Amino acid sequence: MGIESTDDNGIQEQHNNDKAVEKKMQTQVTPSSLATVAGNREVRVPGSEMLGIGLETRGVHAWFGKKHVLADVSLDFAAGTVTALIGPSGCGKSTFLRTLNRMHEFIPTAALAGQVLLDGRDIYAPGTDVTKIRLNVGMVFQKPNPFPSMTIGQNVLSGLKLAQLKRSNTDDLMQSCLERAGLWSEVKDRLNEHGGALSGGQQQRLCIARSLAVEPQVLLMDEPCSALDPGSTFRIEQTISDLAKTMTIIIVTHNMQQAARVSDYTAFFLSDGGPGVMVEVAPTSKIFSAPIDKRTEDYVTGRFG
Repeated sequence: MGIESTDDNGIQEQHNNDKAVEKKMQTQVTPSSLATVAGNREVRVPGSEMLGIGLETRGVHAWFGKKHVLADVSLDFAAGTVTALIGPSGCGKSTFLRTLNRMHEFIPTAALAGQVLLDGRDIYAPGTDVTKIRLNVGMVFQKPNPFPSMTIGQNVLSGLKLAQLKRSNTDDLMQSCLERAGLWSEVKDRLNEHGGALSGGQQQRLCIARSLAVEPQVLLMDEPCSALDPGSTFRIEQTISDLAKTMTIIIVTHNMQQAARVSDYTAFFLSDGGPGVMVEVAPTSKIFSAPIDKRTEDYVTGRFG
């Protein structure tokens, strides 16, 4: 009996240890950890510096043919801030992002209603120069897409050529863009190599540098780190933080930690059998600590999605 009692005590002790470890693991993934990450960021105050121009949507709807994919999204992206768009796949985040510089209309059967205001002017108004819109509102895609036949240096300056823009001292511009993209120190002796010779993370930063060459005031980023290793992701996030000092950035991400690390504001999108809607938008620290909507809380705590 004594031996059995000792064994039972040992089993109970091991059980308690296992529960303690399990509790510790659960604590590490609770929303408070994300809230702490978000709360530790220095939030930029809109309008406190010369930070470029803001962007606003009013009642945006989007369709592909007869399929209504996005419904009644109104958002204000203040100049000089980073806004993360989060939500499950298929809820309309990337579609919404493409409406912000009129890339949505590239897709056959695409249609849109509502307004997208850049510096107070509707970019969908009749007579709008679409080329100028896309110069002001740059885009970085999920998969790095440097031009394979161009060198690193040519890639950076390719936007100027395509837009037929004249710039004096393009060497200085190229260096400045690569520095702002956090890539100059790694490629300054390789500018005549082809862009495809770079690693995936370097190629993505090259694409960011290419976007910067035409001097956009807003930068859209569609899951820019989804195919990258943690080290490359860290460098891209550093770049985002640096760029946000002088421009407005909107990023689609499925990485909750990334949203907590880089964004000032977070908007949660959801589709429940119908078109995607924006459920809630708030300062990022609030989204991850005290969201208003139960669906937001369920998503950021990993209960679904």
